[in-house]
Amino acid sequence: MEIKVIFKYVFLALFIAASAVHLWDSWRDNGKRRKITKPMLLLFLLAFYCCATTRFSWVLAAALLTSWLGDVLLMPSGTKWFIMGGVSFLVSHLLFIFVYLPQVNWASVIWWVLIPAAILYYGVSVKITLSVKNNMESKAMLAPMILYLLINSTMNLFAMAQLMSLKNTGTIVAYAGAVLFFLSDCTLYLVRYHSNKDLIFKKHFTVMFTYILGECLITVGMLMI
Repeated sequence: MEIKVIFKYVFLALFIAASAVHLWDSWRDNGKRRKITKPMLLLFLLAFYCCATTRFSWVLAAALLTSWLGDVLLMPSGTKWFIMGGVSFLVSHLLFIFVYLPQVNWASVIWWVLIPAAILYYGVSVKITLSVKNNMESKAMLAPMILYLLINSTMNLFAMAQLMSLKNTGTIVAYAGAVLFFLSDCTLYLVRYHSNKDLIFKKHFTVMFTYILGECLITVGMLMI
């Protein structure tokens, strides 16, 4: 077995182990250990991708790297860190759009499905953000937070367009990952700013479970295409 294949399985095992520990600590609300494992998650996933791919994409690698940076920037408390982390994740979503774009054949897109989906995604994005606006540290955050979820929604729509253009297991898996990423961000908004602090079950666990699985499925899906 060649060394690259060995490292692929090593980094996959490390990603699974770090994710399991992080999710267990999230379930138990162990904030101290979560800070140790969180910076490892996307680095192990990126390393796995680098070893697993036969067609390396700098765009996908950059998307994972900016997601990792977003994780790190969101670790400290405070509005400025939340904003910087959000900007990093916004860049990540834009990069994921360019990951999907080469596979999109606009002639194959089912517009009567994509357009209602866009209305639904954008409507949910606005609704979620407006539901938490009264608890934001500054009203100036409202527009950027709506914009962020709209960009995430657009990333999902491109993943859907990729699925319509290239119907295989990889595009299905990648789209499922995009949906989970969207759910994670919506949940994060509710966890951080909604007046009902018990609205989300096991809030840290729910945010991170959907996020980790989402990033993993996007990466694995693109490897399968």
